[in-house]
Amino acid sequence: MKVKILAGSAVLFGTLLSACGGGYVVAAYGPPAPRYGVVGVAPGPGFVWAEGYWNRSGGQWVWAPGRWVRPPRAHAVWVAPEWRHEGRGYRFYRGHWR
Repeated sequence: MKVKILAGSAVLFGTLLSACGGGYVVAAYGPPAPRYGVVGVAPGPGFVWAEGYWNRSGGQWVWAPGRWVRPPRAHAVWVAPEWRHEGRGYRFYRGHWR
């Protein structure tokens, strides 16, 4: 089974725009601890901070940094991406707007 993995900001941008949970990535072991830093001030009214997350690329863990994003509609809530321990591995659930 082929699993496509997009690296860097392309992944984050794609997950922010996508509300569907189609493709997924499976890893044998969980990601490193999250990275934290200064978020700063939103670039304008209505922006929401989407936390960074660990992604898989070429068998390596790659950090996708957080970004300020604008919700696609009023009252939309960002559901952050996450890795869940399932069976003998970890499964990635992409972030989406609810």
